[in-house]
Amino acid sequence: MITARQSRAARALLGWTQETLADKARVSLTALKRLESESGLEVYETTRDQVRRALEASGVLLLSTDKGEGVLRLHDENQRRS
Repeated sequence: MITARQSRAARALLGWTQETLADKARVSLTALKRLESESGLEVYETTRDQVRRALEASGVLLLSTDKGEGVLRLHDENQRRS
């Protein structure tokens, strides 16, 4: 499950605004703002899944261990060959 902090951190790595991520994930901006809120607002699991899929499709790996959580931006294959 993607957390609010992971979503915000992933957007920062990609240089995306909330509007960009909402568009790519095909969710409403309001739904994304709820997901990224620290206030504990309810978020549909389908919204979380769509956001996760959009980030993963853009090269972001969501990390979660017993010691914490984070994000990793994978290298673009085209950049490695340059």
